[in-house]
Amino acid sequence: MRFLMPSSIYHKPFSARRAHALFVKPVLLFVAFLLPTIVFSAQPAFADQKTSNVEETGKAIETDKSEVANRRHGLSTFGSLKYKADFTHLDYANPDAPKGGKLSLIGTEPRVTFDSFNNYIRKGDAAQGLLYVYDSLMERAYDEPDAVYGLIAHSAEIHNDKKGVTFYLRPEAKFADGVRVKASDVVFTILTLKSKGHPRFRVSLRDVDLVEAIDDLTVRFRFKGEQTRDLPQRVAELPVLPEHFYKKVPFEKAGLDLPLGSGPYRVGKFEQGRYVRFMRRDDYWAKDLPINKGRFNFDELRYEYFKDRGAQFEALKAGVFDLREEFTSKDWATKYKFDAIKKGKVIADTLRDDTPSGTQGFFINTRREKFQDIRVREAIGLAFDLEWTNKNLFYNLYTRTSSYFENSEFKATGKPSASELALLTPFKDKLNKSVFEEAKLSPKTNGTGQDRKNLRRASRLLKAAGWTMKKGVRANKAGEPFKLEFLTFSPSFSRIILPIIRNLKTLGIQATVRLVDPAQYQERLKSFDFDLTTSRFSMRLTPGVELRNFFGSKAAKQPASFNLAGINHPVIDHLIDKISSAKTRKELVTACRALDRVLRSEFYWMPHWYKDSHNVAYWNKFSRPLKKPLYHRGIIDLWWFDKEKAALLLSR
Repeated sequence: MRFLMPSSIYHKPFSARRAHALFVKPVLLFVAFLLPTIVFSAQPAFADQKTSNVEETGKAIETDKSEVANRRHGLSTFGSLKYKADFTHLDYANPDAPKGGKLSLIGTEPRVTFDSFNNYIRKGDAAQGLLYVYDSLMERAYDEPDAVYGLIAHSAEIHNDKKGVTFYLRPEAKFADGVRVKASDVVFTILTLKSKGHPRFRVSLRDVDLVEAIDDLTVRFRFKGEQTRDLPQRVAELPVLPEHFYKKVPFEKAGLDLPLGSGPYRVGKFEQGRYVRFMRRDDYWAKDLPINKGRFNFDELRYEYFKDRGAQFEALKAGVFDLREEFTSKDWATKYKFDAIKKGKVIADTLRDDTPSGTQGFFINTRREKFQDIRVREAIGLAFDLEWTNKNLFYNLYTRTSSYFENSEFKATGKPSASELALLTPFKDKLNKSVFEEAKLSPKTNGTGQDRKNLRRASRLLKAAGWTMKKGVRANKAGEPFKLEFLTFSPSFSRIILPIIRNLKTLGIQATVRLVDPAQYQERLKSFDFDLTTSRFSMRLTPGVELRNFFGSKAAKQPASFNLAGINHPVIDHLIDKISSAKTRKELVTACRALDRVLRSEFYWMPHWYKDSHNVAYWNKFSRPLKKPLYHRGIIDLWWFDKEKAALLLSR
């Protein structure tokens, strides 16, 4: 799933291949957070490859008996790995794909500028595409929910007590400057991200108790606490940063120093705020590994930046760049009929997306006193007539979101099951009665744009909360009017917000929309300086500890966290712990559904809409594998430049 309007912050689950994501991404990945989608169970599944607990140089590794385990070539959460130790390539990749050509595109994140090549700190607006500069210990396979396979590390072993993991590095792994990747670089990465990195790292890595280099090719982790299921795979997907590079360049510096990684691309020429070129490395050390066969086929990736969406669209039509994903339904329905599409020069394509739709909506900042009453939050949500918006603005392309885990098995439906009740009943005195009833659904309307029934209910809720009408103005006992502001940086989003504002004004609320530039928008989000704002968090296929970043009480107090609503609820914290420690998928599903019920009952957001596809337009000079990965677009990783199509395009 993808955010369906351009003005949201799209967070995906984090990995070295998805550096803009969160520790999820979630995929978020949105994901997150962008944390695109990976976790560990108390009983990880592996393929049947066994080796002795001895480092390749012959040096014996001293470990506690409780830590002894068998090495494996990949890790997953609850089930078997699809790919055996001797797999030759991923099923959805074409190992014979030709290398060459260029792909110029608009990135999928809502960033219209950049001023930094450091994606791991709070400061600055990082460029898109940096994920391709770095490698991780292991890499995702996107035809499985959460499996990873060896990249920098050829194998790993989970300690028998489930409190640690040891990775064994490939001796041929090198950074782009030729320096060997060593276990000490992994140690540096973890310690630096925990102490100086973006707050999301401190939250997600807080239970990493020890990381040590046994020797140059062996790194050992130990974890603390009970919610450690996700940590082996989480650390496996982190980018490995070069310690020697950051002895010269301060890690916490936000700037345009060219980054150094061990991944398939390096940063080439760029112009701040306009474009960045990423050049494929011919000397990439891992280009022939099975996990990479048929991937990273373009010689150049060029990310373009436009502050004006109209200019961006016209540039696509003129062939200034090659590919753009369209997130605005009206534009997709009406604008993609230009001459180049009619002649087959440009392809307007819809790619299926099987990932969870994510959590998208107007988030209500409960840190502000006026929003701390649940009746006020519910009343605000009743002002949104999605049925009218869908018909008049979206061409009926979308479905209303109700769940924080929409379009997935984790969505709560009907009344709680017996297993859900076992988790919820002990906290009955701390939960709304509605948690134990039919799962809350987003309000239905008559589609007129001003549903009087819903607005009357909203008025009653506001009055009960102490906000009464005085000469057409909603005010509290002190006579202070109820003022509310929507924060956005996208002018195109105003067409959605303005009808909501009209309904809020009918309720006596002085509602406005504040349009700011992207840099100011980012800073205000980081400091939680807003009433309502739009965002989307991409949920992982196997949710876990990253949910603390979105819904945990500690994140509510942490600047720059993704807990935009300021959720501070002990039962929600408890349920996140249950999700993070689930030992089977059945337990995981139950705990997620229980969490979904509690979140929905508290009206922390005004839910948006979703659809399970990507709308992509591109000039017809590319080819792609017959099979698309289930849980990824697969464009940058898997497509290739087709010389014959490009020649035909030029001849037309």
